[in-house]
Amino acid sequence: MTGVDFEAGPVAVGSLVGLAGLLFLLAPVVAPVPVGGLTVSPVALSAVTLTAGFALGTVVFALRGRRLFAMAHGVFAVAWALLVAGPLFGNGDLLLAGVVVLVAGVGFLMSQNS
Repeated sequence: MTGVDFEAGPVAVGSLVGLAGLLFLLAPVVAPVPVGGLTVSPVALSAVTLTAGFALGTVVFALRGRRLFAMAHGVFAVAWALLVAGPLFGNGDLLLAGVVVLVAGVGFLMSQNS
């Protein structure tokens, strides 16, 4: 039996995405937690953690030369950040920008696959 060789980049991305999922699932049973001077719900922490996972995935795939995967992670990092920031700051324009980035990004990514 051979040993498993873990690479730091993919492990870090997977850990962030897993943590985001765990925070989301814990939301119904965990009270909001203090972060700095704010009280933040686990769902909000989940969204921020997922954004960080997408952003880190962009770097990891770019360093591996996986251009399309890096672009996909980048598009979703920007779109998700805007979709989170819009409601967080009560700014409908940011929310709309997130939807536009998401739709345009998916269209762009689909055109790259052809």
